[in-house]
Amino acid sequence: MLAFFHLLNALLMILLPLGLAIYLTRRFGLDWGLFGVGAVSFIGSQVLHLPFNAWVLNPFLASLGFGEGSALVLGAALLGLSAGAFEGLARYLALAFWARKARDWRQGLLFGAGHGGAEAILIGLLALYGFLQAMALSRGDLAQLVAPEQLALAQAQLEVYWNMPPGMALMGALERVGAMTLHLSAALLVLLAIRERRPVWLAAAIGWHALLDALAVYASRRWGVLPAEGIVMLMALVSLGIILSLRRRLAPLVPESGPSPLPAPPEMETETEVPEQADLEDSRFLAE
Repeated sequence: MLAFFHLLNALLMILLPLGLAIYLTRRFGLDWGLFGVGAVSFIGSQVLHLPFNAWVLNPFLASLGFGEGSALVLGAALLGLSAGAFEGLARYLALAFWARKARDWRQGLLFGAGHGGAEAILIGLLALYGFLQAMALSRGDLAQLVAPEQLALAQAQLEVYWNMPPGMALMGALERVGAMTLHLSAALLVLLAIRERRPVWLAAAIGWHALLDALAVYASRRWGVLPAEGIVMLMALVSLGIILSLRRRLAPLVPESGPSPLPAPPEMETETEVPEQADLEDSRFLAE
């Protein structure tokens, strides 16, 4: 039975963003290309984000003794800011210079679904690979499948994997729901910054993303997985409020047009010109 929940967890992470994209494209008559632009923007952000964390940020945090106290607070804040900045700027560049026609609430949602959906699908594929690997290792001779120095670690990991409560096995999919809601709200904030030409909204999108990631990192290291997931879901409710509040503000742009003015009617001659007496005399002499 637990195998079913592990498999369901991976499939939900893959299928939920695709289901959201299907709904948005059909509901609003949008093109799938915008979902793809959002997905590419996420992948592009990670091309720089992951090396930066691996080569710059993580060594710096290790030098601080990242783990507890003030070092944990600073580390969580820096990790959150790293994610928020790289992904926020990627959203901005994609919307400002690639998807130039995406300027309303509906299009912003589909773009955000692509951005967050790419992350969910990639994590879901990794979870699916992990499930298949765990199944294979459980059915074979573990001592023959892994190196001797890794045997004890592999046994411990399999023990945890196959003995967790079913609800914990679905925790990844639940987290993706909260993260997807954040991505939708952040995409709309970036779109608002572009549409109104106010960089403060870009800063708000980066800060909102950074805050959620920082709190999740801090809570998971300080209190465990369940409190961290609770914080993510609470902030997802705030993200949902942001999404709904921006619906009118990001309404479709309507070109200013009105009925063309009617041409003025031609001036009517109301008086008949009466020739003067001198004119009559002149015409009489000319006629003789």
